Amino acid sequence: MPKGIPNPAAMYGIYPRAWGFEVSIVRNGTRYYKQFGRASYGGEEQALLQAQNWRDGVVRSVPPVPRRTRAEKLRINNTTGVSGVFCQVASGGRVRAWVAKTYIGQDEILRTDFPVNLVGEAAQALAIEERERQLERMAGLAKLHPAEETIRKSPPASHSELLAPKRSKSEIRRSTNSSGVSGVHFKAPNPGHPGYWLAITYTAGKGSVSKAFSIKEHGPEKAKLLAIEERERQLEQKLMPKTSTADLLVIPFRQETRQTAQAAAEARPQQ
Repeated sequence: MPKGIPNPAAMYGIYPRAWGFEVSIVRNGTRYYKQFGRASYGGEEQALLQAQNWRDGVVRSVPPVPRRTRAEKLRINNTTGVSGVFCQVASGGRVRAWVAKTYIGQDEILRTDFPVNLVGEAAQALAIEERERQLERMAGLAKLHPAEETIRKSPPASHSELLAPKRSKSEIRRSTNSSGVSGVHFKAPNPGHPGYWLAITYTAGKGSVSKAFSIKEHGPEKAKLLAIEERERQLEQKLMPKTSTADLLVIPFRQETRQTAQAAAEARPQQ
């Protein structure tokens, strides 16, 4: 959005990028940042849903500072040591007055001057006391964006079933992929070779599993189809939960028990 115009509520803290969306929110000097790529979530709609869900979680769990806390923070140009209190200097460097000033709202600014020629050396102390009284009028949290309060007060959106899990790297189709299916690639050793379709799946810590299907043997369409089917089998094998040794021991035992019971039933005399 143009400078000075806040983003729409749905896009608060979310910035479109060529590859997807990024979320960036600053709280008390800490930046909360995360990227959501279209390729990682299967499309732009899912990537945006994920970004909004993560952004809402940050807004609810890390609210802005109270307005008074922010007002009490010393600015870099403060020379008095007290926020909101400053002096007016006359020509020649003489302090003419001490001032207490507090911005309460767009149409409400509190200001009280304490001229030195009227109250004497107590002018600075009186300005500091007045500033404290002014700050008591300041309540609520700092307003950073119109969407902030709405997000914090609204219950978490019940669209968890709409959020797709993040894809593994092996499921992301690269821009150089010519098959339309991640992990399936066309290869040709040299210009005169008919080539083959390759299904390959990488598993962290285990290396890769691959299988090739020759176009000369199967034809271009069937070789590609076989590679796609092989890729699906590889992914199923990769995602298959590991079977423990205890499970392997139980299966034969149960089978043997059923066979024993069946044999006993067959040997029992007929009534």
